Amino acid sequence: MEIEPEITVIIPTLNEEISISHCISKILAVFRDNGLEGEIIVSDSSTDRTPEIAASLGAKVIRPKQRGYGAAYLAGFRHARGKYVVIGDGDDTYDFRQIPALIEPLKHGADMVIGSRFNGEILPGAMTPLHRYIGNPILTWMVNVLFDADFSDVHSGFRAIKKEALERLDLRSPGMEFASEMMVRARQKGLVVEEVPITYYPRQAPSKLHSFADGWRHVRFVLLLNPLPFIAIPGAIFALVGFVLMILFAVKGQVATSHLHSFILGAFLLCGGVQVVVIGILMKIYSVTHRYEERAGIIVSIMDYHSLERLLFAGGLILVLGFFSGMSVIIAWVQSGFGQIAEIVNAVASLCLGTIGLQIIFMAIFSSMMLLREENGDTKNPA
Repeated sequence: MEIEPEITVIIPTLNEEISISHCISKILAVFRDNGLEGEIIVSDSSTDRTPEIAASLGAKVIRPKQRGYGAAYLAGFRHARGKYVVIGDGDDTYDFRQIPALIEPLKHGADMVIGSRFNGEILPGAMTPLHRYIGNPILTWMVNVLFDADFSDVHSGFRAIKKEALERLDLRSPGMEFASEMMVRARQKGLVVEEVPITYYPRQAPSKLHSFADGWRHVRFVLLLNPLPFIAIPGAIFALVGFVLMILFAVKGQVATSHLHSFILGAFLLCGGVQVVVIGILMKIYSVTHRYEERAGIIVSIMDYHSLERLLFAGGLILVLGFFSGMSVIIAWVQSGFGQIAEIVNAVASLCLGTIGLQIIFMAIFSSMMLLREENGDTKNPA
C-alpha cells in the first residue's frame, strides 16, 4: 500500500539545469533528516536538461499546458497529495533546508506561512536595488493598504500552505501576478498567515524576471481586485474640485476676461475625474463578474439592472442638458449676426455635460455587457 506523503514540494522550472539538482538534493535531505514522507513535483517548461535531471533524482516531472509562473504552480497543485504544500523556485535562491521552519507554524494553527526575505537576510547580489528598495516595498505596501494587511514580503516565492487552505483560495492567475493573487486571496478568505525569516541567495543563472512588465502585471492585478481606493476615490475628488472651481468662477462672472484658464482647468478636472471614476467602477464590475471578488458593498446596487437603466436615463438627461447648453451658444451666435460672442461658460458647460453624459451612458452599456457575459456562464479567466 502506497504511503500518502505528508509534504508536497512544488518547483516551477524554466531551464534550471544548473541549479535543479541542488534544490532537489536539499529537499531530499530534509525528508531524510526529519523522518518525513514527502514528494517533489517539478512543473517544467524547459528546453534544456532540467526535466531529465529532476526525474533522475526521484522528482515527479509534469508538463503544464501553458507557460507561466502561475500556470506552473496551478498544474502542480492538481498533482499534490501532501497535507502540507511547499512552493519554491528552482533557481536555488531559496534554501529548501529551511522547509521545517515553514512547516512548524502550520502544525500550530497557521494556514499559510511566508518565508520573508525582508525579515531575514538578503545576500549581496541576490536582489537588484530596483527590486529591493523600490519594486517589492511599493507592491507590498499597495497590498497592505488595499487589503488591510501587514505583510513584509508579498512576493516571496518560498511559501507553505495547508492543502485544505490551498483549495479554498481558488487561484487562477497564470503569470507572475500569481504571487500577489495568493496573498490577496489568503487575506480575503480569512486565512491565518504567518511569516518566518529566511535567507535569500544569488541566482546561479541569469534572472528571467522582467522588472517593469512583471511589476505592471502585479499592479494591474492588485488594482483589479480593489480599484476603488486608488482609482475611483481620487477620481471623485478631482471631479468635485473641478465642479467647485467651475461653479465658483461662473458665479463670480467675467470668466472670459479674468478667469478663463482657471475655468478650463476646472472643466478638465471635472471631466477627467468622472472618467477615472467610471474606469474604477468598470474595473470593479469586471473583477466581480470574473469571480476575482465577491458581490458586496456599493457595487451590488450598481450592478442591478434597474440601476443600470437609471444610469442610462441619467446619462441621457445630462447629454440633453449639454445639447441645450450648446444650442444656447449657437442661438446667441446667430442673434449676433454670426459675429464675436462671449459665451465661454455655456460653451464649456455644454462640452462637460456632453462628455459626462456619454461617459455614463457607455459605462451603463459596458456594465450590461459584462453582466450578460456573467449570466451566460462565461466567467473564465481571460488572462
